[in-house]
Order: sequence, then C-alpha cells, then structure tokens
Amino acid sequence: KRRALIGEELAEVKEKFADNRRSRIIPDEGTMSLEDLIADEDLVVSMSAAGYVKSVLSSAYRTQGRGGRGVKGAGLRDDDVVTHLLHTTAHAYLLFFTNRGKVYRIRAHEIPRKDRTAKGSLIQSVLPLEPDEVVEAIIDTRDYETNRYLVMFTKFGQVKKSKFSDYDSRNQVLVAINLKEGDEVVTVRQTNGESDLMMFTKDGQGIRFSEDEVRPTGRASQGVIGIRLRDGDHVVGAAIAEEADEILLLTTGGFGKRTMISDFPVKHRGGLGVKAIKIVSTRGPLATARAVADTDEVVITSSDGILIRQEVNAINRYGRNSMGVKVMNLADGAKLSAVAIAPNGHE
Repeated sequence: KRRALIGEELAEVKEKFADNRRSRIIPDEGTMSLEDLIADEDLVVSMSAAGYVKSVLSSAYRTQGRGGRGVKGAGLRDDDVVTHLLHTTAHAYLLFFTNRGKVYRIRAHEIPRKDRTAKGSLIQSVLPLEPDEVVEAIIDTRDYETNRYLVMFTKFGQVKKSKFSDYDSRNQVLVAINLKEGDEVVTVRQTNGESDLMMFTKDGQGIRFSEDEVRPTGRASQGVIGIRLRDGDHVVGAAIAEEADEILLLTTGGFGKRTMISDFPVKHRGGLGVKAIKIVSTRGPLATARAVADTDEVVITSSDGILIRQEVNAINRYGRNSMGVKVMNLADGAKLSAVAIAPNGHE
C-alpha cells in the first residue's frame, strides 16, 4: 500500500512538472593552460654549433668557487661547442633569431629536457628551420618588457632597433627584419635604449655609436647603416658597450687580444670606424669580436675539430692598432671556426 501511494505521488509530480529541460549542459574547456600543469622550474638552455639543443635543471650545475674543476657539461662531439647558453625558467618564452631575419617563439619547457651530460636534440626537431637557416641569438622573456629594445646587426653593416613588445605575438614565426639579398643577421642584443652600440668587421675595423642614432622601427622593416664597409669587407661581430669592459678579438689564424671598450671613441653611425685590430695576411682576417669579462672563459674550435678552453684573462690586453698574440696553435690549412664565451667559467 505504501508503494502504491509513492507511485501515485510521483505520477502527480510528473504530470505537473514534465516540461522540457530548460538548462543546457555544454562542455567548458575552462581557463587552464598547459603551463598550469608544468612546474615553473629554473632551467639552463644550451645550443651547440652543430645545432643540438637541450634544457637542463639548474640544480644539475652546482655552484663552485674560484679555481673549481667544473662539472661535465654537454656530451658533444669533440669538434662541437656550446654557442648559446642562457639561464631561464620553464614558463618563459624563448626567441630564436636566425641569420635569415626570422624569429621563432616557443616556451622554454618545449625544449627537450635532458641530463646534463646528454648531447641534446637537433634544433630542426624543435623549430621548423629552413635549409641553411642558422640560429644566431636566443633571448628569453616573460613579459616582453616595454622599456627594452632588441637591436639586430647584419653582415652588410645594417643595424635595426625594435621595441621588445613588438615581438609579443601568438604566431610562432615572425619576420624580425627585412634583409637585402645576400645579407644576414650576425647577432641580436637587448638594450635599455640608452646604450652604445659596437660593430666589428672582417678587415679589423670597429665602430662605436650611440643607440640614440637608431630610431625604433616595426618588425617588418629594414635597418639603417651602422658601419660603412669597404669593398670585400663585412661585419663579423657586434656588442653593447655596457655589457662588459673589454672586447675579445680573434682572427681565423688563431691570433687574438683583449682591448678596452674605452679605447673606442664614440662616433656617429655610418662611418668607416677606427682600427680595432691590425690585420696581416699570415694571421688571417678577424673571425669574431665579443664583449667579455675577466672572469669569463673562451672556448675555441678549429675547422679540423680541435677544441681549446682557456680563461679570458690569460689573453694579453693590447691597444686598438696592434695584432695580438697567438691564442691557438692551428695545423696547416686549419682555421678558427667557432667561438663561445662561458660566463664565469660555466660549462
């Protein structure tokens, strides 16, 4: 009798309220992103001259005092060398600038995570690089600082400055600079808008000029003349004067020197510059110029696969109009092929 009563009451409820559902059930992806599932850990991202890239937890590199022996770093081939090294975090954006004037953007956690001693993965498995496209600079950011600038230096002596915020885009690939036919990006540097810019050429010329002389332009634009080149000459290196106190200059023949940045007078952009290093045919043209600190180490690789590593302060300091000293003994026919700076001896 009780069940019959319940049945009658339910039938009355059904008759009274049996209209169509007014609420809708819809799927909601919510606001969760992939980064919400990934710890924002401190990372060391490195890339080698042969194009192997990896990320390693910062904790894998122990801090050492002066004179420490270091720890084994990348398991690279004997003729390979780390050319890009930066400390970042897993959620940061990494901007890969290439010689073709493009910039590729990915999150740091998208770089394959490897052990400290692993070789890494080929960059082509991470970025859709074109044939003969080479990464010339890697810059990390979290918020595309509005008070910062990116300055690009090219082989043909052009220089271009853009606001860092111009690169805040959802697109993975952007045009960073429009290049003339045959021109290439040599390097990219961050500035605060009030720096002195420096450029160095194969024939040993160097110029220093105020960043104020380079007006910021949009991404898809060409640069302006930074240094005027003589026939057959081209830019091999560039630096921001405030990055360090000295410039390390190395020739393809294995000779080099340190020269104080203060030895380079500030000129107007577009000039031929001043002599940065005396070039003689037996010692080869200038291969690279890097801003360095006394505590840095330099890793040099030759075209026949020989690698040496030494402290920067072991290389003699000379004035601008001098040849320097032998830094690396090269076999007949071999040339200096790759140079990397290891800040504070970090491998």
